[in-house]
Amino acid sequence: MTKKQANEGNFIKFLGTAGARFVMIKQLRSSGGIWLKYNKTNILIDPGPGSIIRCNAARPKLNPESLDAIMLTHKHLDHSGDINVMIEAMTGGGIKKRGVLFLPQDALGSEGVVLPYLQNCVERITILKKSNFCIKNIKFSVPTLNDHSVLTYGLKFKLGKDIVSFVSDTRYFKEISEIYKDSTILILNTVLYERKENCKHLCLDDALKIIKEIKPKKTILTHFGMSMLKARTHILEKKIANDLGLTIQCAYDGLTQRIPLSGHQ
Repeated sequence: MTKKQANEGNFIKFLGTAGARFVMIKQLRSSGGIWLKYNKTNILIDPGPGSIIRCNAARPKLNPESLDAIMLTHKHLDHSGDINVMIEAMTGGGIKKRGVLFLPQDALGSEGVVLPYLQNCVERITILKKSNFCIKNIKFSVPTLNDHSVLTYGLKFKLGKDIVSFVSDTRYFKEISEIYKDSTILILNTVLYERKENCKHLCLDDALKIIKEIKPKKTILTHFGMSMLKARTHILEKKIANDLGLTIQCAYDGLTQRIPLSGHQ
């Protein structure tokens, strides 16, 4: 098998691109989360409502029983609505004790989102915090605590020569570009078209500021709220990519990003 053939099975698939509650509730975009596959390791990030449906509807189909880990960046329902059904699916209906669950501390317990009986079905539960982690052959880190209304973490994956960063829900803070400056693929949750006071989400101007400072090889904007959808993301994509002279894409449901990036073997 050539190196190119070996890499063809590595991808990031956007099962959903809905951000915030109203787009999720109306299902104007799916809220199924993101599936990462690298070197035969499968990880599901933020399985919001409809994740199990999107996995089964994917072409080719994504088999939840092949998952090695499920990760929650935070416990809000648009990120965690299908966490329990996906744990059940990963463990073959709870029969096979397998898979690792990564999540913030407040996603467990009396105000958490994971049912107690399912917590015993997984092989291990790992609490996210600012640290380095490993799942099979994938190394990743939590570089910082985000500025959000519940415990929320970003994720940085070292995938060959690529550093793939998922900047989950957060208000803009001045250190963010420095934290993610080595990203080759930058995935930004961009809920708002315009900034709203006391709303702890990135707006488009925040996202563009980060992109200009980091200059990643590719940026993917996702997790869109109503205002971003009304601004027509496919039109925004062309304008901001031309203005910045960088590779920027607004994600759509079902988007697949191959890893490594072309020319970055």
